[in-house]
Amino acid sequence: FTESIKKTKKRESVEEILTAREIEVLKLIAEGKSNKEIADLLFISQRTAEKHKSNILIKLEMKSVVDLVKYAIKNKIIEID
Repeated sequence: FTESIKKTKKRESVEEILTAREIEVLKLIAEGKSNKEIADLLFISQRTAEKHKSNILIKLEMKSVVDLVKYAIKNKIIEID
């Protein structure tokens, strides 16, 4: 059962899994921004930035920021120069 959920999520596009705001936050996380920097850039509280990050980790079934960066690169959310 769990495997089928993971396979389904892998086939979904990032836009189907995350909100537009969560995608913005994911881009900034992948660029190495801190929660405070994300909050300042998006005009939200630091707590809201942390909550977005937590939601992204849960939705993508990931455990670390490193996993999020890999996901962002693989799914062309960010590009490496």
